[in-house]
Amino acid sequence: MMTIKDAQENVDRWIRDYGVRYFSELTNLAILMEETGELARVMARKFGEQSSKNTDPEENLADEMADVMFVLICLANQTGVDLEKALEMNLIKKTQRDKDRHRSNPKLGKG
Repeated sequence: MMTIKDAQENVDRWIRDYGVRYFSELTNLAILMEETGELARVMARKFGEQSSKNTDPEENLADEMADVMFVLICLANQTGVDLEKALEMNLIKKTQRDKDRHRSNPKLGKG
């Protein structure tokens, strides 16, 4: 199983071996938005009310998520962010801040 640290190292190796170099941070941010839009398109057609067009490429939810993750990892590598540590810290923050918030939200119910 690949850890987040492994993923960051694998993406960095792929960039060096095949990608020549990282795109600039701003270019990668734009690409992240583009990939997020492609993921949103698949989600809207698969889980939402929007129907597919004849010209739509085949829906591959996992691949679209992986595209988003790849570019996010590129940005983390470029900016020196340890995503594994960042996620750990983010979960601690969310747990401290929201430990009772969602359970007491009547909109969520106990479905």
